[in-house]
Amino acid sequence: MEDYKKGLALALAETGAIFFDKDLTLKDGRPTPCFINMAMFSTGRRSLKMGSFFAGMMVFQGIVKNTDIILGPSYKGSSIALSTAISLWIDHRFDLLFDYDRKELKTHGEATVSKSIFVNRTFFDGCRIFIVDDVATSMETKYDLIRKIETEACDRGMKFHIVGIGIAVDREQTTAVYDRDGNVVFDQKGENAIDAFEKKSGIPVYSVAGIVEVIDYLYVEKIPVIIRGVRTPIDKGTKEEFDEYINTYGVN
Repeated sequence: MEDYKKGLALALAETGAIFFDKDLTLKDGRPTPCFINMAMFSTGRRSLKMGSFFAGMMVFQGIVKNTDIILGPSYKGSSIALSTAISLWIDHRFDLLFDYDRKELKTHGEATVSKSIFVNRTFFDGCRIFIVDDVATSMETKYDLIRKIETEACDRGMKFHIVGIGIAVDREQTTAVYDRDGNVVFDQKGENAIDAFEKKSGIPVYSVAGIVEVIDYLYVEKIPVIIRGVRTPIDKGTKEEFDEYINTYGVN
């Protein structure tokens, strides 16, 4: 397990971003034994740590040498793009541009001349863009950002190349299945949203770490996490509950 993955696992445990509890429910309506709240990386130190994990992944995967701009979708992705760019310079001496999109088109100030939806206006003809974000579920926000990039390229008569998308933690689960009335069907697997995205868009998706390797590492190393409100190493019963969840809803 690479050092940047171990660092992320430890940071998730330290900050309480990953926790276990009873009766946790995902946004799609399915139960889950654990949850990851990336909003816990809300201080300068923690934010820079998160950037270092993305930077480590980009260097290890060889992505950084093929990237000109790190792009983070607003709002959470914008801070990741900034911290990743800083970490790439401080730790690896790669000085890359970073950018993020607006939710609404700006029409005053510098936008009077340029109507760009991207704040720092870093795009140039032939630039190579790597997108960073905290999570990936339905991938719909990623499709939205790609459409914005394509519109920008068309408006400016340029070509941009998206080299990949990076996420912090891959939950490694399939999408939910619903019945005709829109109710979630339990114990059934939907599609692998990331795999479907890669096939449809042709853009590879990278994760700093997968949820399975994170939990396995924390379990083996007996790293304390929050379980039902108490900070304690992951016990055998909790680990078995997680493994059963992955067997039921996981992508493999």
